[in-house]
Amino acid sequence: MGGCLCGAVRYELIGVPERLYACHCKECQRQSESAFGMTFLVRENGLKVSGELKKFERISDGGNRVTAYFCPNCGVRIYGIPRYVKGIFSLKPGKLDDTSCLRPAAML
Repeated sequence: MGGCLCGAVRYELIGVPERLYACHCKECQRQSESAFGMTFLVRENGLKVSGELKKFERISDGGNRVTAYFCPNCGVRIYGIPRYVKGIFSLKPGKLDDTSCLRPAAML
């Protein structure tokens, strides 16, 4: 279970995430305001979200379309859909209620 800062959006992971990455691309640095951002790759059907979301679409540095979904109240990003990987969501795991399980499989 996890959610945004204000609590208006909550989510539940169904099943085990595919992988956890620590990414150092400019977009992840901007989102996290750090040297890297963490991303859980989860199957599209592996995430149950409650609450209203807004979306923002952009073109990545690699030329791919990415759609980000975030809380309209506090602005916290919940997940993204990288169009270059079919059926996968990129979830920002720092919003999990319990983050003790976070151990990146790779650094990008």
